[in-house]
Amino acid sequence: MNLPNKLTILRMMMIPFFVVFLFFSEIAAGLGVKPPTGLALYHDYIALGIFIIASLTDLLDGMIARKYNLVTNFGKFMDPLADKLLVCSALICLIELGRIGSWMVIIIIAREFIISGFRLVAADNGVVIAASYWGKFKTTFQMAMVCLMIANIEALTVVTTVVSWIALLLTVVSLVDYLVKNRGVMKDHK
Repeated sequence: MNLPNKLTILRMMMIPFFVVFLFFSEIAAGLGVKPPTGLALYHDYIALGIFIIASLTDLLDGMIARKYNLVTNFGKFMDPLADKLLVCSALICLIELGRIGSWMVIIIIAREFIISGFRLVAADNGVVIAASYWGKFKTTFQMAMVCLMIANIEALTVVTTVVSWIALLLTVVSLVDYLVKNRGVMKDHK
């Protein structure tokens, strides 16, 4: 297994730790345990650190795979799946914490399902749909939005709101871009 694929697996393995630290106080309360003071105060920041490191592995694995020609079928399948699991896990957790509206998360996750299904149909027709710049911008803003929401800094409320709306707009724009550019994929081929 090459380094980019190991980074992808590492990203997936970090997701449960991210979720545990994000909900650390709630988990401790549910177990009837008083968490250590340091963890009780800083668990959001530990979760944020894990999320940032996991997000950076996404950037790093792609760069390494392209630079050293280490692109594999495993990586093509697992890398986008790991990204979706990381971002969707974070967004669902943030709903529970009351930091994002469920309607916004539904739009974001629906876009991911639509594009994944679209790519499956395309692959069945022998067409590879590459990631677009709109999709990359969308991912960048979604990850920034998640980081700001995890940090939950009151002084950055306006910034968080603006980044959230930009992420949502890019989510819709990237969906439309994929569908318009690849509309021929959905036609029946005999």
